[in-house]
Amino acid sequence: MQPISIVGPEAADLADALADRLDGQVAVVACETEGDSAIDSGATDGGIAAPKRTVGVTADADTEVSLASNGEWTGAGRVDGLDDLLDGLAPDHDYLVAIGESRLRVPTVLLGADADPETVPGTVIATADSADGIDVGKLVVELDGTEPWITRETLVRRVEASADADRSGAIATFTGRVRARDAPDDDRTTHLAFEKYEEVAAERTDAISAELAERDGVFDVLMHHRTGVIEAGEDIVFVVVLAGHRREAFRAVEDGIDRLKDEVPIFKKETTEAEEFWVHRRSS
Repeated sequence: MQPISIVGPEAADLADALADRLDGQVAVVACETEGDSAIDSGATDGGIAAPKRTVGVTADADTEVSLASNGEWTGAGRVDGLDDLLDGLAPDHDYLVAIGESRLRVPTVLLGADADPETVPGTVIATADSADGIDVGKLVVELDGTEPWITRETLVRRVEASADADRSGAIATFTGRVRARDAPDDDRTTHLAFEKYEEVAAERTDAISAELAERDGVFDVLMHHRTGVIEAGEDIVFVVVLAGHRREAFRAVEDGIDRLKDEVPIFKKETTEAEEFWVHRRSS
């Protein structure tokens, strides 16, 4: 799923125009700010809240969700904020347009004459005084070139759709997370930042997956490593294996994450409460 945030005056107008141009399943999440009134919710569609209205949103979206400032979304259920909505909607949607809130690793459009890119956590990919100042066609092209929001569940859904799924008796997964500290007395790690040689990393990851999938009893292998700033407690990397039996699945998962760490050119900078350093330089 490709997410994008739109922040500032007329954000809903731009979301409307953008959702109309996006090809695929589109979710629009309208994030209330402090003082916004509660938003009436309607029936649910496929388990996803379908509010009667969102904050000024008339977008041509397949799913519309309103996220209140207290972390609750209007509809049947509760999440702890935009992060959980990103994870929950990713497997079933091609795009998510968040109105009124930005977050790390989500490209952001900032509107307003006095808008300051330093006030939002996401990477600002476009700015304008108003919605009319954004070239929507160009924005769609740029959005499609950004890193998608991939979750473990997204990869599990993909292997479940494999042509060999009816021969499979096991799906094994590995999730790597940002560890806050190794020992109780360690300085707390606040976040990690990952960079990679995009084309080389993608080619090597695909090659490893293909080699593992050639093993007897292994039908499909998918891996994804996130880049950018990832905070303590967040997921970093996923390995998902579809296999005939658990032993083949477990072995492929372990070999997959080991080879990804050893062979794929991904570089990690760690920031603790006391210092910041590139991990490969510290260990050399």
